Amino acid sequence: MAVMIKDQEAFEKMRRAGKIVAEVLQEMQRLIKPGISTADLDKAAEEIIRSHGALPSFKGYYGYPASICASIDEMVIHGIPNKDTILREGQIISIDVGAKKDGYHGDAARTFPVGRISEEDRKLIKAAKDAFYEGYSRIRPGIHLYKISAGIQKTAEKAGFSVVRDYVGHGIGREMHEDPQVPNYRPRVLSRGLRLEEGMAIAVEPMITAGSWKVEILPDGWGVITRDGSKAAHYENTILITKDGGEITTTLPGLE
Repeated sequence: MAVMIKDQEAFEKMRRAGKIVAEVLQEMQRLIKPGISTADLDKAAEEIIRSHGALPSFKGYYGYPASICASIDEMVIHGIPNKDTILREGQIISIDVGAKKDGYHGDAARTFPVGRISEEDRKLIKAAKDAFYEGYSRIRPGIHLYKISAGIQKTAEKAGFSVVRDYVGHGIGREMHEDPQVPNYRPRVLSRGLRLEEGMAIAVEPMITAGSWKVEILPDGWGVITRDGSKAAHYENTILITKDGGEITTTLPGLE
């Protein structure tokens, strides 16, 4: 495992990339409502990214065709935007977006309600956010990685939800996906995971479901859905490891 340590110049570039990602998510939060297509959301996201002189991290990544992932209800991640996919009242939608600016990436996701949603769906969205912040609260130089993982799992399961095992968080920097992998559950191994060091950067991203944690991939080779059809929520931020702890680069005031 080759974990890249960044200097302060790299961190500053990652802050700029992260702010662009947060601006996109703010706009998604404003636009999402019944009647809008996921293709329209994707177009708006790409316009914001490019207006900052940045590039959409996802577009063209292993052939992915869009600037965001738009995953509705039982789709956990990697939903491809489509002009024929129109949002309906009562759905929930996860938007995952990345931007590359000055050679460095930012990556984040949020799950939003489409109009009025059920109380159970609201609890699911909140649990994903709470799980993220429990993991985030543990971040500091010297901590073992799986302590973050254990905090995420404990919070999600205490709320009555399951944690997806097949997909995990990751390191981030010049590449969108770098070492280390950041599980959202405590792996059943003797290792406690690597120790975090100042200069690392990671994307922590709980993906939780209302039913079983088991998932499957759609025939398009991208979309990942819950096997039992239960709904899923996704909450992600890019985090810089500083001497004082963790610094989130991908949030702004008013962004859920």
